Amino acid sequence: MADEERPGAERFLPAGRDLPALRAAAAGCRGCELYRDATQVVFSSGRAGTPLMLVGEQPGDREDIEGEPFVGPAGRILDQALGDAGIQRTDVYLTNAVKHFRFHRQGKRRIHEKPAVGNIVACHPWLEAEFGVVRPRVVVCLGATAGRSVLGRAVRIGEERGKLQEADGRSVLVTTHPSALLRLRDDPGWDAAYDAFVADLETAARAAARAAARATGEATAQATGEAAAERAAD
Repeated sequence: MADEERPGAERFLPAGRDLPALRAAAAGCRGCELYRDATQVVFSSGRAGTPLMLVGEQPGDREDIEGEPFVGPAGRILDQALGDAGIQRTDVYLTNAVKHFRFHRQGKRRIHEKPAVGNIVACHPWLEAEFGVVRPRVVVCLGATAGRSVLGRAVRIGEERGKLQEADGRSVLVTTHPSALLRLRDDPGWDAAYDAFVADLETAARAAARAAARATGEATAQATGEAAAERAAD
């Protein structure tokens, strides 16, 4: 793939960095070739300040049509797992490493294709901008593509999953993508794989809650100290 096909998203980022501005600007992104065949960009769901961010691979067929992340079959598994982990979907920020659907046609069907490394690199400025606006305490990488985008290197799910690690000042946890569970639906290993996924989400949620509590305590202590200093000055 020629470089002119993947110039990168940096030039398409808006000057104003808030979520509405990012979402609006992403619709015009031509940072790689994937925009040509996709129905639309699929940016994210969630709000700034959410302590827990989940990063997936790319939109699927249903997400490409509806314009929202994790609304297809894998999204339903994710919703179930979030519920079993005691996490409300509205309490997490959901996004993908790549914002357009990569696929090939098989008759009338659109068959998912894994994003190329060049697609991941080209789209990465959007994810970095999201980190800056959302400021999550914990980032969960759903699958190897998300892990590569967040950590900047190849990731082996079997070796790294479920372990909190630090990267660029934030905690990161790697786990499987819910689409991998989807392929195990009728397999004897489904229960164990699903339970492990829920356990990973629970680990991430506990870490995010602890980090948010620490931040709140530090902010309260600072405010108390400033108020005391003002009284002393009076």
